[in-house]
Amino acid sequence: MSRLEAAFAEAPLVAILRGVRPDEVAAVGEALHGAGVRIVEIPLNSPEPFESLRRLVDALGDQLVCGSGTVLRAEEADRVADAGGEILVSPNTDSAVIGRALERGLVPMPGFATPTEAFSAYAAGARWLKLFPAVSLGPAHLKQVMAVLPRDVRVLAVGGVGPAAFADWRAAGAQGFGLGSELYRPGDSPAAVAEKARACMAALRGSG
Repeated sequence: MSRLEAAFAEAPLVAILRGVRPDEVAAVGEALHGAGVRIVEIPLNSPEPFESLRRLVDALGDQLVCGSGTVLRAEEADRVADAGGEILVSPNTDSAVIGRALERGLVPMPGFATPTEAFSAYAAGARWLKLFPAVSLGPAHLKQVMAVLPRDVRVLAVGGVGPAAFADWRAAGAQGFGLGSELYRPGDSPAAVAEKARACMAALRGSG
């Protein structure tokens, strides 16, 4: 079992720290880990995202699976790998980004909305897919797509999915979730992040 698979088995949740700063990322990461979160992404449209990734990996790389999100260009995969990242998350399906991620030993998690995009991502080598924006598509959409996807694909619902909807999404076939503002907003203290994370983890455990 890979580090990502082990982390996902423990908590099928990716914390999205959009807007986090390098000087606070370690403390926020500690708060998330203490609440049970095991996978963290730092979107590239955050302040100094590669520096934040380096600091998070240095501080908690043995306890968290870390990586970058909102990755749109293949060359950014190199910087994610060089900073110690393990996952590479995108809002879209781009075979060049997926291919470079795999070349660098990263696990790509491309975004998809349609079956065509999902199968394109799969053909490019991705086995972890992100339904995005999930809230715009709904659980019924995912249920239909899951009926035709290969069995070795894991799908995360990401984008506007809050704890109250976890059970509906899991019933539709989502194996996990990506949560952003439900866990962290710029300016949140580590204590506030920990409180929100504990609530999300409790909802996750109760969702089936």
